[in-house]
Amino acid sequence: QVQLAEYGGGSVQAGGSLKLSCVVTGYMNERNCMAWFRQSSEKEREGVAAIHVTGRDTSVADSVAGRFSISQDWRKSMVYLQMNSLEPEDTATYYCATGVDGGGAACRQDPSTYTPWGRGTQVTVSS
Repeated sequence: QVQLAEYGGGSVQAGGSLKLSCVVTGYMNERNCMAWFRQSSEKEREGVAAIHVTGRDTSVADSVAGRFSISQDWRKSMVYLQMNSLEPEDTATYYCATGVDGGGAACRQDPSTYTPWGRGTQVTVSS
């Protein structure tokens, strides 16, 4: 059974950077995608970035394009979210999740198609 654990959150000032890590334990098959989602008290859960385990599909949300990037290192069983030029609007709890692709190695955007999830890590950006 796959288990996920995020770490690397914290408090930064606007314009700063953070790198989130997701430790993956358990078996991942070639149809899995890894994704980062975020949720704050003011917004619904939002997809941030996704990557297919084969590397054939990578995507980031328009709201973070050019600032965030997702990567993976399966030698270390890790998935990363590099966050640059952070803004107060990026304040949220960030979750790592995995799910089966939607066919053709394309990662889905719907959070309901992802399970399991990690417990989340808090990111707070101050102005």
